Amino acid sequence: MKTLNVVVIGGGAAGFFGAIATAEAHPQARVVLLEAATDPLAKVRISGGGRCNVTHHCFDPALLVPHYPRGGKALRGAFSRFQPRDTVAWFETRGVKLKVEADGRMFPVTDDSETIINCLEGEARRLGVRVRSRAAVQSVQRQGVGFTVHLRAGEVLECDRILLATGSSLQGHRIAAALGHTIESPVPSLFTFTVPDGALRALAGVAVEPVDLKLTVVGGKPLIQSGPLLITHWGLSGPAVLKLSAWGARLLHDQRYRGELTINWLPDMSLEALREALQLMRQQTPKRAIATSSPVDLPRRLWRYLVARADLAETLTWANLPKAGLNRLVTELHQGHYALQGKGAFKDEFVTCGGVKLEEVDFKTLQSRRCPGLFLAGEILDIDGVTGGFNFQSAWTTGWLAGQSLGT
Repeated sequence: MKTLNVVVIGGGAAGFFGAIATAEAHPQARVVLLEAATDPLAKVRISGGGRCNVTHHCFDPALLVPHYPRGGKALRGAFSRFQPRDTVAWFETRGVKLKVEADGRMFPVTDDSETIINCLEGEARRLGVRVRSRAAVQSVQRQGVGFTVHLRAGEVLECDRILLATGSSLQGHRIAAALGHTIESPVPSLFTFTVPDGALRALAGVAVEPVDLKLTVVGGKPLIQSGPLLITHWGLSGPAVLKLSAWGARLLHDQRYRGELTINWLPDMSLEALREALQLMRQQTPKRAIATSSPVDLPRRLWRYLVARADLAETLTWANLPKAGLNRLVTELHQGHYALQGKGAFKDEFVTCGGVKLEEVDFKTLQSRRCPGLFLAGEILDIDGVTGGFNFQSAWTTGWLAGQSLGT
């Protein structure tokens, strides 16, 4: 039987998983993985604050796909073949047990991303995958029924199949485009919000769970998300903000990250219940200063900030709170408006939306519809998920499916 030569370009999660899946499903294949950087699996190493958020505890494909602002429809069938349950089983049969946290994120029980890296690198070695770091690819050319891969160092490789798993790398996009693909322009997908409010930013470190957020950007419909919120030195972060950033990624990019954020700090409390709580406070503790006596479950520093934002004096007592002042306070608590004037980075994730158009790829095999013998996996595809392990899951799924098909 003729040896099948497979080159995997990209040493991230999708590339490694695809290389391993290829070698396991097709023992006759000779698999070489090329990584431009010195250390493969760099994103795996830093994910989840160095713990690696491997996947999400959601084992129903129909419930999984709504977590993908782009690519959910294409992934629906793919998840029926390899989903988080399969990811958990894959790692556990190789000695890596995963645990579930309260928000559904799944991590290795060691809380150490090196556990995942060691597993992937060990499997690659066991199956004979040749991993080459500092092997940057300059170009790829179609050569008959195969390919010629030109490395920047001058070396030339011949192969029968290619798995392109270069993430959001512009070089990967250039290679895909040269082989006939259309690239959706990449823009950041997970990021924090810059809010030009010094008094708010002075509360850095204050967290509230949950809040309701509404993002309004010129040219688009309002976007709504709920979840934990974290105040930072530059504005706002936390899961609720990151989910909004993912769903609003292209719109925010087009508007130069300008918009208006409406925050309901007390989503579990109706307007009527909030008014009653404030009125009761006025009746029961009339002599207390409003700024230092909160009737609601919010951090003290945040309460004082919101009282000041409602234009109420620090020394104003509940007895002297006018009706107009009470209305302003209710508004600040339930629908405060904050200007969004830029974005920050989310240090644990580097996710973009954009990449190869999904209709140009067969999601049963992950083979290109434009270039037979070329397979694509991971973030080079126009797929991105919200934070919580969803992006890694799409990498495992697409890498595995590509590996199953690469040898046929």
